[in-house]
Amino acid sequence: MADPGRRARPSRWPRPPAPARGRALGLVALGLAVVLAVAAGVQAYQINRLSDRLADTNRRLTAAQEGDNTRLDGLDQRTQALEKQAGAQFNPEAVASAVLPSVFRVRAGQFTGTAFAVGKPADRGGTNLFTNFHVVESVWEGGGRQVFLERTDQRFPATIVKVDKENDVAHLRTSGRFTGLVTASTPVKSGQQIVVVGAPLGLEDSVTTGVVSAFREADQGSGPVIQFDAPINPGNSGGPVINGQKQVVGIATAKARDAEGIGLAVPIKIACDGFRIC
Repeated sequence: MADPGRRARPSRWPRPPAPARGRALGLVALGLAVVLAVAAGVQAYQINRLSDRLADTNRRLTAAQEGDNTRLDGLDQRTQALEKQAGAQFNPEAVASAVLPSVFRVRAGQFTGTAFAVGKPADRGGTNLFTNFHVVESVWEGGGRQVFLERTDQRFPATIVKVDKENDVAHLRTSGRFTGLVTASTPVKSGQQIVVVGAPLGLEDSVTTGVVSAFREADQGSGPVIQFDAPINPGNSGGPVINGQKQVVGIATAKARDAEGIGLAVPIKIACDGFRIC
């Protein structure tokens, strides 16, 4: 019998190996790696899809911007065309406002007519003007040279510098400084709208409108004339005939007797060529 008072001696045989913890840990690590790889793949796929979607959005935005730019360019071109069209439309009020300060009633003895400032300032200062010869004829033929320009309650002396009896044009000069009107560089055409400014029957700052009826070439010794249908009366003689661009195209000179709607004007080129003050 064993002695109960004696301790059992430890066995000299080795303990059996512990459970395969390393293998389990390896499997866990492998599983985690697979999960991470799958997650990374899914994330990469999502990132790739997101990149494609962003690129597609950028392409669409670029296309939309290009389309907007094209539409804006088209609108800008249309706006410019409309502005040009509006500027080209006949506006008698704008023409009259620009022209009236340069137009005067002329008093030559017992006769009255109209004169207008033209071109650049005179050589020694002052202003050059055109009117009809028949407006100042009585003064000129009587040896006088002084006439008067009138606007509202103002009166300015002017001198008859030179006359062209054949074409019914006279050149005046005054020491006062006024804005000279611009003359047209091209001849008028039938149907062109015009404004006539003058002092019919002494009524200064009168404005009428109409169209050019015809351009009559020189015939039987008389020079070319512009025929128009704007109403004129005695006192309009010497007044400017203005186009829609606020340029002088002629000098109103006569109304056909016993007829309505037939006014005549000296083409401004005749006056400018003869006096060289335009």
